[in-house]
Amino acid sequence: MTNPPESNAELQQTARRNLWMHFTRMSAYTDSDIPVIVRGSGPYVFDNHGRRYLDGLSGLFVSQVGHGRTEIADAAHRQASQLAYFPLWSYAHPQAIELSERLAGLAPGDLNRVFFTTSGSEAVESAWKLAKQYFKLTGQPERYKVLSRDIAYHGTSMGALAITGLADIKYPFEPLPPGGVRVPNTNFYRAPDFVADDITDFGRWAADEIERAILREGPESVAAVFLEPVQNSGGCFPPPPGYFARVREICDTYGVLLVSDEVICAFGRLGHYFGSARYGYQPDIITFAKGLTSGYSPLGGMLVRDAIMEPFNRGTATFLHGVTFAGHPVSAAVALANLDIFEKEDLLGNVRANEGAFRATLEKLYDLPIVGDIRGDGYFYGIEMVKNKDTRETFSDEESERLLRGFLSTALFDAGLVCRADDRGDPVIQLAPPLICGQEHFDEIEHILRNVLTEAWERI
Repeated sequence: MTNPPESNAELQQTARRNLWMHFTRMSAYTDSDIPVIVRGSGPYVFDNHGRRYLDGLSGLFVSQVGHGRTEIADAAHRQASQLAYFPLWSYAHPQAIELSERLAGLAPGDLNRVFFTTSGSEAVESAWKLAKQYFKLTGQPERYKVLSRDIAYHGTSMGALAITGLADIKYPFEPLPPGGVRVPNTNFYRAPDFVADDITDFGRWAADEIERAILREGPESVAAVFLEPVQNSGGCFPPPPGYFARVREICDTYGVLLVSDEVICAFGRLGHYFGSARYGYQPDIITFAKGLTSGYSPLGGMLVRDAIMEPFNRGTATFLHGVTFAGHPVSAAVALANLDIFEKEDLLGNVRANEGAFRATLEKLYDLPIVGDIRGDGYFYGIEMVKNKDTRETFSDEESERLLRGFLSTALFDAGLVCRADDRGDPVIQLAPPLICGQEHFDEIEHILRNVLTEAWERI
């Protein structure tokens, strides 16, 4: 339904006066309308003018099963009518119990204990706190430091921000909690010259840098390594062959916990319930959120190995941490309904069957002079833009500002595609469509990108 002009004017006026949008330059909407999304159906969303957009980012790497699934809404209604809320502080409810059992059954290895949160940042924060307290309980109180990769994003709460590797979003809130240490990421397109010709050698070098960092910091002070299966920030960096096997070996050698941050990569984004399963490594902790509910209700958490839980099962030991809305009954019911759709429609199989076609369709864009690299796995891709394909020269900060915020972000949206134009690192366009998508949607994405990137190059 299209709102009359006066309704849109009222929405805009109220939004400018009262709504503070996240990670948004509010001044950008001083003289232009704020996009207002009012409805979703399948892989599409619609604004208050009735215009349709392909949701090429699944909202924010969230809407795995697509929009408008009434069976999930019905599950939320049934649960809210029966038990809308009760905390997990010394109590339980059936939905949290059932969901924890189901997640433990899907997780790799002996990740059998589930601690719920409401968001990914809270999940990461919880994992760091757990690692610290675990080592205190096991007689290693000096272990508190965490290693994470350059320009990786792990959340915005103060602890998660200390783990995040993006200097620009950390600076306004410093000083942060101590202990965050950076190691190289796995961007093979920007690999150092001495390993730029062999991706396996590059992966070995990047993993060995984790060992060197542990030794520099002192193994007795390092609690955990936080890694995404495919690093999001910077534009989708998949792991090189052998990378995670070597990281697991390093963590075992020095008694360091391996945390797989799967807030984005879990629940089908890479064609598996967990990204660690795709790449064949065993984490000690998995953090998750986003796709567990496909965005129909907020829910996050962490899966923990039995050995890490064991000290908390003795005596008076208590994990001194909790979240009011964690494991919310309605959110847990939504998650269970969402996982039912995964099984009924074989969404993991759909991703695995179609990921090659998605890659091949995007790789058609290599004929454009602005496209330097296309990378990713599953339904999770980044397209890096360059000034010179032969030299891989990137854009200056000023050029990137004009390219991304001055043109691409608005032009792609106006052309009917929700995606992310980002320069936390080198300029990229990120894509993560709902897992229900197929070739017709890939073609639509490629067509829009081709037209808009062609115009972007002409403007440079």
